Amino acid sequence: MEAWLHSLLAALALPKFGLSTVFVVAFISATLLPMGSEPAVFGLVKLNPDLFWPAVLVATAGNTLGGAVSWWMGWGAEKAYESVAKRKPAELKALAWLQRFGPKACLLSWLPVVGDPLCALAGWQRLAFWPCVLYMAIGKFARYVTMTAALLWVFPGQIQP
Repeated sequence: MEAWLHSLLAALALPKFGLSTVFVVAFISATLLPMGSEPAVFGLVKLNPDLFWPAVLVATAGNTLGGAVSWWMGWGAEKAYESVAKRKPAELKALAWLQRFGPKACLLSWLPVVGDPLCALAGWQRLAFWPCVLYMAIGKFARYVTMTAALLWVFPGQIQP
């Protein structure tokens, strides 16, 4: 079992498979599922330092597309919710904040816990889709560059084969 796991991890670390794995993990982690994609990005870059920028760009693309899916999920959920529920004061305050900042609020989509639901709320509020996606991409790109560079700085040692 250990040999199988080692060979699987070695295959996923190859640039040929590693970038696609990073894309899928980043995409899934940007939906409302509780998982992070930074370990996958860091692992690939740690094993293949020359893939720093490709990994960051692929993770940003996957995470941004996942955020766009969350936006559409929020858009669809709002239609269903409006027909059956009444809004509470705290909910109205949060939605007013989001409406005040508009698509720029999606810059915060990189935040843990609140970032992914923020994308869904932007769809719920029917904020302009493409500006939201642009701000999501900027925030997520900054997160991946910062997190991956910081992890490489904190764990600078080379991995032994």
